[in-house]
Amino acid sequence: MRILIRATNWVGDAIMALPALRAVRNKFPDAEIAILARPYVADIYHDQEICNQLIAYDSQANHAGILGRDRLVAELRAQTFDVALLFQNAFDAAWLAWRAGIPERIGYARDGRRFLLTKPIPVPKMGEIPQHEKFYYLELLRRVGWIDSLPDESFITLNVSESSRRGAEKFLSQFGVRSNALRIAIGAGASYGSAKCWPPSRFAELANRLQSESDADIILFGTAAEATVTRAISSELRRPPIDLTEKTSIADLPAFLSQCHLFIGNDSGAMHVAAGVGLPVVAVFGPTDPCGTAPVTPRHTIVQQKPYCNPCFLRHCPTDHRCMRAITPEMVEAAAKPWLAAVEARRA
Repeated sequence: MRILIRATNWVGDAIMALPALRAVRNKFPDAEIAILARPYVADIYHDQEICNQLIAYDSQANHAGILGRDRLVAELRAQTFDVALLFQNAFDAAWLAWRAGIPERIGYARDGRRFLLTKPIPVPKMGEIPQHEKFYYLELLRRVGWIDSLPDESFITLNVSESSRRGAEKFLSQFGVRSNALRIAIGAGASYGSAKCWPPSRFAELANRLQSESDADIILFGTAAEATVTRAISSELRRPPIDLTEKTSIADLPAFLSQCHLFIGNDSGAMHVAAGVGLPVVAVFGPTDPCGTAPVTPRHTIVQQKPYCNPCFLRHCPTDHRCMRAITPEMVEAAAKPWLAAVEARRA
């Protein structure tokens, strides 16, 4: 059997879907499984042993525009898949599977795509399944009969090869990261929108506090779109950080974070990557609900204040961003200290 799985488009969602992807692999150990994903999600799925093939859906280059989408359809049609399993909710996912002539098309019946699915699955109603998003993907498998129940994993792991770890360590040392220093990774951005971002000045104050107490190396991670945020943090630090903004790709992130000791950041894809490689995580939540998207690891602490408007799930705050302004550096420092103490104890 040949199975095509359309992955989600967000890095955090892609990681929260890993239990479901591993369940498909376990259900069909001899199947040829391909995952169709945005290039950055495909990068995250390398080395995860969940499929035979990763197909990058690059809407900015090879698959851009009408001709590019037709090219992708032709590529998929040539592979003669038997089943398409759609974790992505969009109409586009079902349309591509239909255009590619895949005879069995499974997905949640939403976004006006029911007529394109051969097995349209009702979307879970509030209270029908546990809140966390990992169950949303597992429930699709349960409702189609591929699993009997919803496994509740307390830790979603991301595999990182030993060669990738060694390469990341070498790269970090070239940028001035000390081999014997405590390493605190900071992810101050969030692709979803500015509403999920704690103010840069507060990240800077927190980093100054932690460095004064632990002599840690502060390592800033971010994409080109987050460069303004990381520059703002750097400008207020008393000791220069290791600023890797724009110097690493999402594909590199698991290996680099695996060489750190603590991650502090917003509710973001980087937060889920850090959790997946085993880091303790201190996550600052604002307009979103940690019941749905908390990092799946026992080694995490959520810092959140809840004004009357929380959770709003908006990308950009239309008022005064009170949910984030209510969180102080002292609060996040207090959440980080027990994890830092545990790290220091293990390193002693």
